[in-house]
Amino acid sequence: MILTLRGLTTTFGCLDHEGYSEVDTERRLANSPDLVLAEFSYWTRKLQAHFLAGDLASAVDASLHAEPLLWTSAAMFELAEYQLYGALAHAAVWDHAPPEQRQGHFDSVLDHHRQLQVWAEVNPETFEDRAALVGAEIARIEGRVLNAQELYEKAIREAHKYGFVHNQAIANEIAARFYAERGYEKIAVTHLRAARACYLRWGADGKVRQLEELYPHLKVGKSIPDSTATIVTPIEQLDLATVIRVSEAVSGEIVFEKLINTLMSSAIEHAGADRGLLILPRGDKYQIEAEATTSSDNVNVVLKQARVTAADLPESVFHYVLRTKESVLLHDASSQNSFSADGYIRAHRSRSVLCLPILRQTRLIGMLYLENNLTTAAFSPARMVVLTLLASQGAISIENASLYRELAEREARIRRLVDSNIIGIFVWDLDGRIIDANDAFLRIVGYGRDDLVSGELRWRDLTPTEWRDADDRRVAALETTGTAQPYEKEYFLKSGGRVPVLVGAATFGGRHDQGMAFVVDLTERKRAEEEVRESERRYNEVQMELVHANRVATIGHLSASIAHEVNQPIGAALNNASAALHWLNKEPADLENARQALNRISANGNRASEVIGRMRALFKKAPLRKEEVDINGAIVEVIALTRGEVAKNGVSVQSNLMGGLPLIQGDRVQLQQVIMNLIINAVEALSSIREGPRELGITTSKGEQDGVLVVVQDSGPGLSSAALERIFEAFYTTKPGGLGMGLSICRSIIEAHGGRLQATTAQPQGATFQFTLPAQSNHSA
Repeated sequence: MILTLRGLTTTFGCLDHEGYSEVDTERRLANSPDLVLAEFSYWTRKLQAHFLAGDLASAVDASLHAEPLLWTSAAMFELAEYQLYGALAHAAVWDHAPPEQRQGHFDSVLDHHRQLQVWAEVNPETFEDRAALVGAEIARIEGRVLNAQELYEKAIREAHKYGFVHNQAIANEIAARFYAERGYEKIAVTHLRAARACYLRWGADGKVRQLEELYPHLKVGKSIPDSTATIVTPIEQLDLATVIRVSEAVSGEIVFEKLINTLMSSAIEHAGADRGLLILPRGDKYQIEAEATTSSDNVNVVLKQARVTAADLPESVFHYVLRTKESVLLHDASSQNSFSADGYIRAHRSRSVLCLPILRQTRLIGMLYLENNLTTAAFSPARMVVLTLLASQGAISIENASLYRELAEREARIRRLVDSNIIGIFVWDLDGRIIDANDAFLRIVGYGRDDLVSGELRWRDLTPTEWRDADDRRVAALETTGTAQPYEKEYFLKSGGRVPVLVGAATFGGRHDQGMAFVVDLTERKRAEEEVRESERRYNEVQMELVHANRVATIGHLSASIAHEVNQPIGAALNNASAALHWLNKEPADLENARQALNRISANGNRASEVIGRMRALFKKAPLRKEEVDINGAIVEVIALTRGEVAKNGVSVQSNLMGGLPLIQGDRVQLQQVIMNLIINAVEALSSIREGPRELGITTSKGEQDGVLVVVQDSGPGLSSAALERIFEAFYTTKPGGLGMGLSICRSIIEAHGGRLQATTAQPQGATFQFTLPAQSNHSA
């Protein structure tokens, strides 16, 4: 096992070497019942070696061989290794296993985790990191991303705390894969570098070489044989153990606040400073992120977010580093130099001062300010090497920790949204499972948390058959783009009913087989929409009733005029019938005159029939019809129908109807109702004046966009400004006995035809009503 970890076997991870064969060993162990203790130890070490090499199938196979031998291992050290590596192997294989095998692997992970948790409760120093790492893998599999992050960090922290450098390495490597799968490459690289450093410190050179082959960017120069070697600088020799320890300390932290604490503690400790500041950019300004001071034998780090002032450090030094991105090292700041006149240096009598830029490539991402006010030349060349390395590693770690913090904050916001239960949210996979869901979603579909935990709740089973095609299209969009636009569908309720919902979904970054969906219950909205539709239907019915009532009232008002229009052709017919009899009774009969009289009878009868037909059409209650209407012809018919009323009130009607107007697409009867209302209103207004002419003008012309314009103008008393503002309001009237519905209905009719009805004051007196109607082609478009 040690040989392969050091890279001294032919194949990394394989236990074969000169004089030793895995196959021979396994054959011998299988045939020797007295070697069961050794057999369990062998399979456990093979499990461990093959897992570290990435040969997961062989690792799982070794785990299955070791499992029946657990009874032999109650007091063996290998039992702890078996539980850890067995869990990690099954968790890693789960990602690539066929769907029907995944549950078996996951159950094995859960069994191992339960044992590790029992041990961790009794002995947290030894087992807390192991239980946390396996717990992180369980959270990853279940899609609990934020929990997985927290547990990976806990595993790394606990392993580092109690000196399990190999467990720290493994946890960092697995965490790196976790972040890489989600597209967070910079965070993944940070964990890989930390894993490499830990494997190197452990002495697992074979594993280090494997990582460098898989990730060439991890190579940082010649391999270091052991932690007691030295690195030669141009100035002097420096203990490499210090360099590695400082690098590990900084690169091993991913939580921003902990990184800052570690960075400042390391800087103060290895620089020999008594005070230090970390300055980082915030937007377009820089601020002090942390201040570290020494007291007796420890370093105190205070996290703060304060603007940089002249009371905190020499401003001239700060601005120089900011401008040039170069270090400033003053062995005795109080002596004559370019910065000795700075007010801070004079006030504090500063001695050793160092301001080090923290650069990521050529980009300034912060500054490290250190001072020692007791000793000159406190920052020796050897210390500068460590500080330069610290600044370099700090630049990478700060940037990655910032990304990690942003990620954690973003996922915390998502978690708050999930837990707030404002909308339903669930985590899904493409196999149809609902992995996790909030209470709001469970309420929408009528299920309980027990149904979710049992694994029987599946989003495909919740979807009715007629919505499956729509779901398949959204799944295809998810696999292609990672998102599915919100769409309406239905879910089955546990009770058997259905609930209308709005659903949107997105995959987790870096993978397309799992994601999150939001669900909004549309029951209330659908009910409100139905109520609106019912209200609109009732409104239309009432509107039709009002239109009909207005029409009947108008016809009633014209009853005398209509009687005159009907009686006139009837009277003429009677006279012509008498004349025809007279001509027929003569000797000889005057057939020619009798024929002419009979023709006049026929014409008068047709005239009376037309009048009655127009009356019936206006009385009839019918929905809006669409037909070709000649507006001039419609106006002429209404003028004929109102002739008696006009003559009775002494009104002179002048019509000026333009020829060649386009046809209107609409309801002829309703348009005639509008024209009749406007004429009757004008006649009533004219009947109230005692002096002056009573004139009514009706004109037609082409309107906007080849439409038709109809103008009805009278010389009556006109309309006040107040009346003009409200003339079309329902129930507003200027007549003592009026209902105030006529003009309101007229406007509704014109607007239903795509036109517009307006009223203005005529000059020098009177009122003008005009309406426009679109031509047939424009309106149909």
